[in-house]
Amino acid sequence: MNTPNKLTVLRLLLVLVFFVVAYFERSKEVYLFATVVYSVASATDFLDGYLARKYNLVTDFGKFMDPLADKVLVAAAMIFLVQVGRLPAFLVVVIVAREYAISILRAIASSQGTVIAAAKGGKIKTVTQMIGTILLLLNITIIGLPIMYIALIATIYSGGEYIYNSRHLISEK
Repeated sequence: MNTPNKLTVLRLLLVLVFFVVAYFERSKEVYLFATVVYSVASATDFLDGYLARKYNLVTDFGKFMDPLADKVLVAAAMIFLVQVGRLPAFLVVVIVAREYAISILRAIASSQGTVIAAAKGGKIKTVTQMIGTILLLLNITIIGLPIMYIALIATIYSGGEYIYNSRHLISEK
């Protein structure tokens, strides 16, 4: 397993750490630690992609697992933010529904021997979700909430982009 893929697996493990820290202890210090864990996990997303492209270490495992790790990380944090009242549930439902839809699309593509790599719109969606989530974890709602609405728009747009670009995979022959 190459370094970018190890970073992707690390990101998944950090989701567990974030979950345990954020969900089972409620204090300002623990929220700060959970935010640091989430931020480090988010940074591994950028680092693994950079290393994979720079050193030509792009793999099918990475193309599939990297977006999945992002989805699990962001969903865990957003669900936590709904639970503590910092993020509206409808926003999370729309984002998670899009993630399910694109994951199903990726599975269909995979069954046909195609791997759908992350597109520019998907990367913008992920960045805005991660930044907005970090700000909301820090309780900076005045900036974090508007960024999450921008992330919602990017999420819907990029979902449409993936579906449009992959329509040949789901159309009847």
